[in-house]
This record gives sequence, structure tokens and C-alpha cells, in this order.
Amino acid sequence: MKETLPLGRIAGIRVGLHWSVLVILGPIVLIALLVSGHSPQTPPDHPSWAYWVLGLVAAVTYVASLLAHELAHAVVARRNGVKVDGITLWMLGGVARLHSEARTPGAELRIAAVGPLTSALVGGLCTGLALWLDSLHATELMVEAVAWLAAINIMLTVFNALPAAPLDGERLLRAVLWHRTGDRLRATRGAAAAGRVLGWFLIVTGVAVMIVAGELSGLWPALIGWFLINTATAEERRAELRGVLDEIPVSRVMTRAPVTVPATMTIASFLAEGPFGHYHHSAFPVLAPDSTAAGLVTVRHVNRSPFQARSTTTIGDVMRPLPDVTTAGPDDLVVDLLPRLEASPDRRALVLDDGHLMGIVTLADITRTLTWLTTTRPKP
Repeated sequence: MKETLPLGRIAGIRVGLHWSVLVILGPIVLIALLVSGHSPQTPPDHPSWAYWVLGLVAAVTYVASLLAHELAHAVVARRNGVKVDGITLWMLGGVARLHSEARTPGAELRIAAVGPLTSALVGGLCTGLALWLDSLHATELMVEAVAWLAAINIMLTVFNALPAAPLDGERLLRAVLWHRTGDRLRATRGAAAAGRVLGWFLIVTGVAVMIVAGELSGLWPALIGWFLINTATAEERRAELRGVLDEIPVSRVMTRAPVTVPATMTIASFLAEGPFGHYHHSAFPVLAPDSTAAGLVTVRHVNRSPFQARSTTTIGDVMRPLPDVTTAGPDDLVVDLLPRLEASPDRRALVLDDGHLMGIVTLADITRTLTWLTTTRPKP
């Protein structure tokens, strides 16, 4: 899932928001405004600004609890030898983008379980805080706000334990099935099937509510169910790809010695040699003066530069810098690179060895390899 709004980095992990967070933050603010049980017909016990502040604090605290949930995944993943590329928060929780897959069922179970456990811990702490504030005779508004945060974190725990991707329950079920069968692909298929069953249940339930009760609120579970079905299907497809591409290193599929562009070249000079000259591709690795990789430039990046400034603007000024480019080592596995490549805005990855460019990989390279492998291998 691609982020819409970058929030920065925490412990070196990129954190961002998906636009769907706005879908849930609005209702959270409104619920928090009414958390004391007052209606528009009932005179409030506190000034109006207090309810607005409460709504904002509740919304921010909810996002912070989602972030704690995903950071727990990231920390445990690192401890189990899995690098984390970033975290994206969305309306139903968050997604920690792992650089590679867990190598054992035990690691998969630990990485998946720590998220719901963190949410349960936050919910328990908020419950205790609400009881403590109540014993101190704190304002009813404050007590109910903390109790609401406790309830939503407990609900988050239960919801994330459901066996459907991208929820943690899907990974928990997959880890259990993987441990029992010893077959990762078979475990993923079983978890995906469970996710689809849950998705169809939500769709049928939502449609029934809309038809029988005439309530539009049934649209919400129906949409969630549709999302879960699509996500489960995509997860199964990725598992099938892993089965075909298993143990194939990036060096086997990359394009070696790609055409490069020096970072010091002006855009005018670059354009003068394309598309019929030396630069006849649409994306190029950029090299620093010491011949190490500096970034990636595409025709789209060049097109954003003002026409009148192209004689003085260099490729280094418009390129995507290396920290923002998807990279891989020659010995990395293609199955681990594929999800990062699909999430990359440029759909390309630079293959580096100690900072030096070894090649470039595109989705087309992997698709071509996949076509050959599926054609030459016997059907199961």
C-alpha cells in the first residue's frame, strides 16, 4: 500500500499516511465530540472548545496507537533478521512493508502476533488509566475519553486478529498452517481462502442490512469485505509467484551494464542525445563523479524542469536521489524484491554492490523470467 503523506522516519524506518486515514479520522473526531453522551438538544456540561480539543486529541492518539502497533511489528521483524522498508498507516490499521519474508514459521508467528499484543496492551493501560481517573473523581469528559481510547484499541486487537490479509490474523493463520504442513505455499493458500470466506461473509451481511433493514450502514462492511477478498486474492497470487521464483537471485534477472548518466551532465546535453542517440531508454541510473550510484532519472523527471533552464540544470538536480530509489543486492532473492518493486513509483530497482552499480531490474524483467519459467516447468 502506497503512502500519500510522508511523516518522516522513526529509528530509520520511513513512516507515512495513506489517504484512507482521513476516512476514519473524521468519524473519530465526531464520536469523540459526542463521547459524553450529549446530543444537540442537551445543553453541554463543558465549553464547546473542550469537545473539539477532545476530538483532535482522540484522533491523534488513535493514529499514535496504530503507529505503536506497526512499530512493534518492525522491531520484532528486525530482531528476526527481516529488514523493514517502511510503515504506512491506513483506515483499518497499518502495514509494515518488510524487505523480505520471514524464513521460519516461528519468526512469522512472532512478527504477526506482536502487533495485536501491543494494541491489547495499550487498551489495557487506557482501561486502567480510566479507572484510576474515575477513582480520583476526574471530570466525566476526561474519563469517558480515555475509556473510549481503551475500547477502540481493544476493538483494533480483535479486528486485526481476523484471518484476512492484510490483517495480522492472516499471517498468524499462515504461520500455524506453515508449521503444521511444512509447506509455505499451501499455508498461504489456506490463509487466503479464509480471508475470502470472511470477505464474502461481510459482503452478504452488509447487503442484507441494506436490503432487509434499509440501512446504508451496511455499505461499510460490504466495502471492507470486497477489499479483503481482493487483498486475499492478491496475496495468493504473490505466493504463487514466490513458488516459481523461489531461490532465484536478482543477478539472474537483472539487465547488466545498463546505460548510465553522469550527475553533472546538463539536461540540454542529455536531451540532445535521445531518443535516437545514446540515451534511447526512459529511465537511467545516475552516477556520481566517483562512479558510485547517485540516483535514478526518468524522462518524467526531466520533463518537469523549466525549458529555459535546461542548459544550466544538471541531471543531479532533477533525479530521484539514491535513498528514495528501490535498491537490491545481486544476491538478494527476486521474491523479496518483487513487492518493493511493485510499490516503487518508478517500477525499477538499482542493483548495487558496495555502492557500485551492477545492473537494473524492472517489472518487465521479472515478468519475462516468470514467463520462461512457467513455460518450461512441468504442470503440477
